[in-house]
Amino acid sequence: MFKHEIPNTPVHNTPPLFIEVSGSHREMGRQIGEAARRQIQHSIENAHVLIDAAYDTLELTWEGARIQARKYLPFAEERYPQYVDEMRGIAEGANAAFDDIVVLNAMEAVTVDALHLTRCTSMAVNDERTADGHVLAAHNEDWIPEDEDDVLIISAKPEREPPFLAMTYGGLLPNVGFNAYGIAQLIDSVYPNDSRIGIPRLVVARAVLASRRISGAIGRTLVPQRAAGYNHLLVHESGEIYSVEASARKFEILYAHDGCMVHTNHYLDPHMKQIEKDPEELLSSRVRYFRASRLIRRNEKHTIKSLQAIQKDHVNVPNSICNHNIEGADPLDREKTISALVIDLTSREMHITWGNPCQNTYHTFHLDA
Repeated sequence: MFKHEIPNTPVHNTPPLFIEVSGSHREMGRQIGEAARRQIQHSIENAHVLIDAAYDTLELTWEGARIQARKYLPFAEERYPQYVDEMRGIAEGANAAFDDIVVLNAMEAVTVDALHLTRCTSMAVNDERTADGHVLAAHNEDWIPEDEDDVLIISAKPEREPPFLAMTYGGLLPNVGFNAYGIAQLIDSVYPNDSRIGIPRLVVARAVLASRRISGAIGRTLVPQRAAGYNHLLVHESGEIYSVEASARKFEILYAHDGCMVHTNHYLDPHMKQIEKDPEELLSSRVRYFRASRLIRRNEKHTIKSLQAIQKDHVNVPNSICNHNIEGADPLDREKTISALVIDLTSREMHITWGNPCQNTYHTFHLDA
């Protein structure tokens, strides 16, 4: 119905770049950097453009962004030196400045969330709510259209941590994916008013992929000295589904009592709503949340295909679940779905599109641990 009506919807005839890495964290970062040098350098260029376009709002230059990002580094170094090592390796492999990679991974903190660019939709259903008894998790990744070219799939076998399969883009640490212990993580940006200098959110999210138990995954989302928080939708192969709504100092844990869960970019818990910054700017998040909730509850038994159908939904287009960049929009309000994925935790597979799912094919990747 909408296939030929929405402009600026690129079609990709190949899967996104798939990179297999292993070894120490520095070595894995270097392997990612070498394999995705073009994409990483491109994402740094895009970030420059984004900061420049937002100058009237942020009064921040790229050098200023580097200075701001450096303030977060000691907190990450102290708690998670291994993931700072991954960033160093990415910079080395991509022939990029380490400071620039740090800016990418602390972008939300550096811009004080002023851009409100991330509009993701996440959902999960457990074995009681699927036709084949599998546990499924689905996520639409919405971000600026320029970074769509830089989507990557990382299959990693760290020396001392569980193997994992994750989606990322450009020079960002991997974070949306699942590991060999049957733990999946989907993240949605939320906007608390208590942000501080601390461990960048993406470093916190990267650490969750190293969890061996669901309680450990929850604990990692709540690490002390975190700079702010995401919503972490955490799914275990046993069918346990949680949303951890975090800020810098507060959190609430939501549980999928009826075997399914949906989350977008606003807080659901009443206590967390009290610290939400500019909630009136998050109306499209609420529309997506209610729409996805209705669609997910309409089916008694879901399949990979039924979740993919929800991911393609265009109600409230362009700010729909399948989010589109419509020409003429504000330069700081032109995010789109750059990738959509469904994780089958039971069979350790990820089905992923490169670009809007309404126009692009799902490709299947396996975690061979």
